Amino acid sequence: MASSNNAPSLGRCGGFVAERLRDAFHLPARRTSVPEARRRVIAVLHEWGAAEQVCDDAELVVSELFTNAVRHTDSEKVDCELTVVGAFLRLEITDQGRGGSAPHVQPGSVDKECGRGLFLVGALSESWGVRPGPSGRGRTVWADLPYGPPTAH
Repeated sequence: MASSNNAPSLGRCGGFVAERLRDAFHLPARRTSVPEARRRVIAVLHEWGAAEQVCDDAELVVSELFTNAVRHTDSEKVDCELTVVGAFLRLEITDQGRGGSAPHVQPGSVDKECGRGLFLVGALSESWGVRPGPSGRGRTVWADLPYGPPTAH
């Protein structure tokens, strides 16, 4: 496992200075890593003071995207990155492997036990998409979730 890169920076956001929060880690591409990815994302978001709804939505989105990367590619590791910019939390899951096709919502997936993941990602996200991985192999699936201001502790 790689250690977190919690690297805040300052940026302008609608007339006030907002802290840009970022964290990244990678885990082995195994089904047993999915719960660890969820725990790490929730821990980081709690550290950042995120609202409980943000934590719940991010937990589900990371679970779905990480599971897809493990299940549908030949990766050895899966990278996860969280970045808060303005009013959005961007979650990025990057695999190393080749899958059969780009991730997409399955027609009629709402009624199926398997295949609902990207439908849920789309429902919880402001937007989501896929781009080639930075190494030229694999892909990054990203989702932007509403973040809002941090909560007071």
